[in-house]
Amino acid sequence: MECYEEKQNLNWTTMAEASDLEMGSPKNEATNSAAQNPSSSDSDSDSDAGEAEELLRLQTLESEVSSDPSKYDAHVEYIKCLRKLGEIEKLREAREVMSALHPLTPVMWQEWARDELTARPEAFLEIEKLYERGVFDYLSVPLWCDYLNFVQEYDPAVLQCSSEGILKARNLFERALTATGLHVVEGSKIWEAYREFEQAILLTIDENDNEAKEKQIQRIRNIFHRQLSVPLAGIKSTLLAFKAWEVEQGNVLDVDSSSMDGISSHVASACQKAMDMYDARASFEEQIVRQDISDSDRHQQFLNYLNFEQSSGDPARVQILYERAITEFPVSRDLWLDYTRYLDKTLKVANVVRDVYSRAVKNCPWVGELWVQYLLSLERAHASEKEISTVFDKSLQCTFSRFEEYLDLFLTRVDGLRRRISLIGQEEALDFALIRDTFQYASDYLSPHLKCTDDLMRLHAYWAHLELNLKRDLVAARGVWESLLKNSGSMLGAWQGYIKMELEAGHLNEARSIYKRCYSKRFAGTGSEEICHSWLRFEREFGTLEDFFHAKRKVTPRLEELQLFKLQESKSTAASTEQIENPNKKIAREKRKSGSGRTDEQPPAKRQKDTAQKPKKVEEKGRADLKNEVASNEKQEIKAKDDKPNDMNEKQMKGLSHEKNKFSDQCTAFISNLDLEANYEHLRDFFSDVGGVTAIRILKDKFTGKSRGLAYVDFLDDAHLAAAVAKNKRMLRGKKLSIARSDPKQKGKKGSADSSNPTRQGTVGESDSKESSQISSSKAHRDDNVQLKGRNTFAVPRNVRPLGWIDKNKKTVEEKTDETPKSNDEFRKMLLKG
Repeated sequence: MECYEEKQNLNWTTMAEASDLEMGSPKNEATNSAAQNPSSSDSDSDSDAGEAEELLRLQTLESEVSSDPSKYDAHVEYIKCLRKLGEIEKLREAREVMSALHPLTPVMWQEWARDELTARPEAFLEIEKLYERGVFDYLSVPLWCDYLNFVQEYDPAVLQCSSEGILKARNLFERALTATGLHVVEGSKIWEAYREFEQAILLTIDENDNEAKEKQIQRIRNIFHRQLSVPLAGIKSTLLAFKAWEVEQGNVLDVDSSSMDGISSHVASACQKAMDMYDARASFEEQIVRQDISDSDRHQQFLNYLNFEQSSGDPARVQILYERAITEFPVSRDLWLDYTRYLDKTLKVANVVRDVYSRAVKNCPWVGELWVQYLLSLERAHASEKEISTVFDKSLQCTFSRFEEYLDLFLTRVDGLRRRISLIGQEEALDFALIRDTFQYASDYLSPHLKCTDDLMRLHAYWAHLELNLKRDLVAARGVWESLLKNSGSMLGAWQGYIKMELEAGHLNEARSIYKRCYSKRFAGTGSEEICHSWLRFEREFGTLEDFFHAKRKVTPRLEELQLFKLQESKSTAASTEQIENPNKKIAREKRKSGSGRTDEQPPAKRQKDTAQKPKKVEEKGRADLKNEVASNEKQEIKAKDDKPNDMNEKQMKGLSHEKNKFSDQCTAFISNLDLEANYEHLRDFFSDVGGVTAIRILKDKFTGKSRGLAYVDFLDDAHLAAAVAKNKRMLRGKKLSIARSDPKQKGKKGSADSSNPTRQGTVGESDSKESSQISSSKAHRDDNVQLKGRNTFAVPRNVRPLGWIDKNKKTVEEKTDETPKSNDEFRKMLLKG
């Protein structure tokens, strides 16, 4: 026993001295400094100046660390500065702070343990915990060697060679072998330390206790056999050492030869296999330790080595190599992801995988996928709700590159809560409020960033589903959809999801009310048409005949409006494409325009001569073009009439078929003092109690496009118009409307300057009928640039002056006194006759 203690003391003292010389300690640095600098006034002044600089640097680093704790390098420099100054209390605190935020390197753990041993040699348990924390962070054979030597040197039970102490040491050695015993280059150090420990135990056994001695000899022999079966560097030296030891035990072997003569067959076979395995890995080992290549190349060499080990099919050896790789590249995102995926696929040991994930998120906290897999591993290991909640809260404090990563975290958390509530079967054991709070937190955080996206809709759909099916709270489920529509009402999927939920619950009236709210909204792509057709399908399958006809009356004008908009949009697209493809045509037109302006510069005699020669040709060409346009419009009107649904009721057919009343203003109300922000929806709602509205047109300024506060509303008949006029002086959006019957005859007498009943000049912004979208041939080319905003259609202002109207302030060559207004049919006949 004394020999064992003396040997261990010598080993530890030698190693500690070497470590202090190599790495330095606060005590030795001060001693070395005193020895190297003899006392003198110059050296004292230099020392004081250097200490002042270090204190100033210390203050700077301290403020930097406190202001931004995420700076890894600042922590490292701060700890180095404190260690140099010997501030052991502040040093301990700084190390604890850094360890809570970042993993420490093996060298930093070694320094910490030795500094604590120097300052407090009696604090065995605290230092032992430091070693345990250190070997958990990274794979390090030197750190394990320090830990093993520390236990042998300072653990009282081990020093006394008690059965408990020896068992503790053996368990620690076995843990070290599990962690590092397969390390090809440095693993043999742990095996040799284990053998030396057991040989020292052999020396303490009584010479007369043959049974105990034989048992201990066999234990040492087994360690040799185990080591010889592992492909390690120096395996031939181990074989020679084994032979020498066997000779000491009285066996006859050739200790000078590396042959297998005299060794049992199974040991020789295992040793030969290990040598072959080492030879196959020697080239990979040489590549990963090269110092003349870049980090990226060395990283690639590790990946090549890993692929080779995975093809060999030994999970323990693959795991050791992954640990070596992440020790070299601790912040490699792909390396941690590959490592954890491999463990999930092959090892499937919950506690081991959970520990690896905890280290992964500490090294790469910005990788959302690692946090998600960490939460799943905790659930797989049946961790407590407190532990899972703590990890989830930590994950939300990290900064990820995409908001979708936060969404995955929230959904993973909800998934786990749902599974546990469903598994337990008792809602009281795990309150549903946890799920609701998680969803609410996710909605508040992500809605501003994922507005009108499928991801946000998926979150709310899941939330509503759990409220309805797990909590059985229909009101809460509807509230979830309403909150989504409030922020993302332009998403067709949100409305469809809401309707689907109501249909699955059997609430047809609620689903119908949702259709009524959304059929007139604008959705991307073909969404507007899709929701209209969806409503009709719903009424066919679930509604009554009245419900179906009501939906059709609502949907038909909307579909016609969308069709017109698409037609105009295609025309504008074709025009812009033609303009881009044929720029020469545009230049030619501009030249013609500029050329026509030159007539003003010509002498009067020449201009009169040219004018006398050209009018006949121009008049004939213009009349032919106009005839073609009128004929085209008639074909379009006939086609539109043929396309009318056959099941439209008599009143609608009557209102839509009288083409001659299109511009007559016979059943039209003129509205003034309209709020500038009011749109067709507000006017439709305002006259909803009256009914019979066929078209709504809001007059807009032709330059700014803003409302002028004036509007025309067409009704089916005089009865509806009279009811509308009766609402004169009613309030709409805070303004008292002035409603009167539109009188086109009076308007014609007073002229366009009459301010009491202004003519419909300017840009017509919105309409709700198909008739108002029929553009007269004389205005067709000017109105091609009308833009659809909201629920616009393409009504044309009825400001066409009657044929024969004369401006008395302007001199004309020919005068016609026909004051009778003409309808569109009469206008066409007159043009065709000419």
